[in-house]
Amino acid sequence: MSADGEARSHWFDDEAGPVVRPYAMTRGRTSHAAQHRLDLIAVVVTEPHVDDAETDNALSPEHVDIVELCRQTPQSVAELAAELDLPIGVVRVLVGDLVDEEYVHVNRPVPPAELPDESILRDVINGLRAL
Repeated sequence: MSADGEARSHWFDDEAGPVVRPYAMTRGRTSHAAQHRLDLIAVVVTEPHVDDAETDNALSPEHVDIVELCRQTPQSVAELAAELDLPIGVVRVLVGDLVDEEYVHVNRPVPPAELPDESILRDVINGLRAL
């Protein structure tokens, strides 16, 4: 084998699979307009009006998998990435596509700044106990 052939075979790892695949799944995109809303614990839920995502030829198999997984049980972005064995960045882009096409919606967690103060909750509990 030539030195050129040896050099080409070294960049490809059979165990890792093709290096370009995630990039191809997102059509070269590394972020999505809705990216700011898709943190790891954001919960993805399939819209009730979605019947069968497989019939839409515009969706990739990964898009369909996300719709079906979230139809059964709402899933966090991190859970989807683990279940589909895809990088978080790829899942964020794919979920963003599905949000745009109204296949799914995302429930964001409440930011800590908007949660009630712990001392207020203690006061309420103590007040209820006093009744």
